[in-house]
Order: sequence, then structure tokens, then C-alpha cells
Amino acid sequence: MLENQLLKIAQDFGSPVYVYDAEKIEYQYKRLTNAFKTVKSLKINYAVKALSNISILKLFNSLGSGIDTVSIQEVQLGLAAGFTPDQIIFTPNGVSLNEIEEAAKLGVKINIDNLSILEQFGTKHPKTPVCIRINPHVMAGGNANISVGHIDSKFGISIHQIPHILRIVENTKMTINGIHMHTGSDILDIEVFLYASEILFETAKQFKNLDFIDFGSGFKVPYKPGDIETNIEELGEKLSAKFNAFCKEYGKDLTLAFEPGKFLVSESGNFLTKVNAIKQTTSTVFAQVDSGFNHLIRPMFYGSHHEIINISNPKGRERFYTVVGYICETDTFGNNRRINEINEGDVLCFKNAGAYCFSMASNYNSRFRPAEVLWYNNEAHLIRKRETFDDIINNQIEVNFASKKEKQLVK
Repeated sequence: MLENQLLKIAQDFGSPVYVYDAEKIEYQYKRLTNAFKTVKSLKINYAVKALSNISILKLFNSLGSGIDTVSIQEVQLGLAAGFTPDQIIFTPNGVSLNEIEEAAKLGVKINIDNLSILEQFGTKHPKTPVCIRINPHVMAGGNANISVGHIDSKFGISIHQIPHILRIVENTKMTINGIHMHTGSDILDIEVFLYASEILFETAKQFKNLDFIDFGSGFKVPYKPGDIETNIEELGEKLSAKFNAFCKEYGKDLTLAFEPGKFLVSESGNFLTKVNAIKQTTSTVFAQVDSGFNHLIRPMFYGSHHEIINISNPKGRERFYTVVGYICETDTFGNNRRINEINEGDVLCFKNAGAYCFSMASNYNSRFRPAEVLWYNNEAHLIRKRETFDDIINNQIEVNFASKKEKQLVK
């Protein structure tokens, strides 16, 4: 999207506001499918948790995508967006057996990563096929909080516990229709990914009724000009060859599945904020904006980098600013950044704001969550209204407290 288009959206819809470019989402989806075009059966399941607006889900449905869900609410969102149950896989962690059973009743694919839950589910529902999430004990990912395939991770069933899985399958007579792994996010070295895939192939040989193998995702996107990213094209070429060879050995053409979130939507997103004040201290120039980590928590939570540009003054002299929010705690978006000169009232644009940004927003400090806009067919479409005070108090229930004076009168 062009800067003048973003600036007009900020003027028309107010700030702060999230803006998503549908064309970029479609480009990323096609790029991924093209990378694995030599695979006979490929399924991309968009990770709903990255950005769960129902209009975004409908866009993915129109592209032919499936969805990966981690809560019963995301399953329900997917169904409301028009996905059929067979296009939805449910991959929760630490949820109750009741929630898994609720998802199974809806007819979606079930993915289980706990031996206890696997045995309980298989005992009660032996005719319902399930996928198993394996922990390959491979350390991958750009941050400890998003590395989920290592030996100390809470995710997945250890590869060393395969005999336990096989015993449960034999005892319950349940069917395992898929094998899944997810090692982490922001994976740079595709050799690490390929190494983990070999572990998954070896595991898959233990199960004779598979329909698909799910390799998760975790592909890194560039966060700034010249930044490195996962080489999807090279990964597609190498992993496709390995997968096709495995299918020939297995004696059946399986479906190769992925569950990308960030790769598909991160670069499509722009977060627009207005500068409330410029504050000069003895050592720092702060640009204080009309937002905070209540709207965009990733820099404070993960230490993630979001490029920040001044779309109100794109040709201004560059100066150094620390961009901060209005939350009454430290909420730094960017420290000592080189940005075109900022004046009060200017609109700043935070790049890579499509994934895990609005979906992690909150009402902290009793602030309203922002609006969301989809840029589609060269037109801005409002896809979520900005919250109001009524939204803040809607589910709150007031208790009537009698004053001390009233209590004395009662006596």
C-alpha cells in the first residue's frame, strides 16, 4: 500500500487503526503453494491465532485455504466464516477432554499432544481418527517464547514416547490419520527444518493409516529492509523431494500440510498511530503516540522489531526518536530509531503489524481496542469497529453499595 493511501485511512477512520492489505496476503499464499507445486496433495491451514478477524478468514476461504485452530472459539469462528469441518484442524494445548470432544462433535480434524488425553479420547471415541503432535526435540525459533519443539517444551508428545503411543493405539483400536510437528517461529536455517522433517518421516513409518503429515510452520519474514527471511522456494524444492520420496516408500500419496500464520499475514499489516507529543529529556527525544502495548504488545513481550515510518513527513530530515505509548508503564515501541522528523499530530506507521498484533490487544488501562480496516480491490473496508465505552462495561455487573449514612438511618 502507498503512504498516501494509509494516511487517508487514518484520516477517514481515526487512529490508532490496523490496516491489512488483501493483495499481500494473497501473494504470500500463492508464493507458498507455488513453492510446493511438485507435491500431489498440498494443504495450507492458516493459523487463526495470528489474525482472527472473520473477514480475514473469509479471504483465506476464498483462496482455498484451510485453517488451524487452537481453541473451540476459533473452530466456531472458522465455521461462521464458511469453512467446512474437514477444512479445519483443531490443535490445542492443555485444554480439557471436554473441549476436544466438543470440537470432535463439530466434525473437525483433531490433533492431540498429550498421552493422557490421547488414551482417554481413544477409549471413549475409538472410531474418531486423530492426528498426533510430535515433539522432535529440535531447538528452533527466533525467541525462547516461540521455540516450541525443544526437549523442555510443553508442546507435543516426545519422540521417545512413541512406544507409549503405539500401546495406546493398540489397546483402544483408534486410528491415527496424521502426524504433526511445530518446532517454533522465525526459523532461518532450513536445514534445521529438514532435519526435523526426517524425524517426522521416521515417526510416520510407525503408523499405517495416515492421510497427512503436518509440518507446522514458523517461516521467518523480513522485519526491516535487507532483513533475512526463510527461503521458502529452496525449502519447497528440498522438502518436496523428501516428501515425495517418503510417499513412494510409504506406498500411498499423503497430503503435505502446513499451518502458517505470520508468513501469510505479517507483512500485510500496518498499524497507524498519531503523535500526541514530542518530549525532550536530557538524553532522549520521545515521540509519544496515541497507543501502547495494550494494542501492540510484541515489542515489549518478544522484543520484536517493527519498522516505524512517518507517513506524514516521508521526506523530512531524519532524526533519532524513541517511540513510546501512553500506558502508565514502560511501553517502548522502538528505541533510538532514525525516523523522518516527527511533529505533534503526525501519523506513524508500524510495519509487519498483521500477525499477533490485534489478536493480542487488550483493554488494559480501560482503553478501547482499535478499528481494523482491510484494503481490498483498491478500497478501504472497515472490518471491525473501534470499541466504545459501552463495550468496556457491557459484561460488567454493578453491585449497589449503601453509603455509611444510609446504613445508620436503617438502624
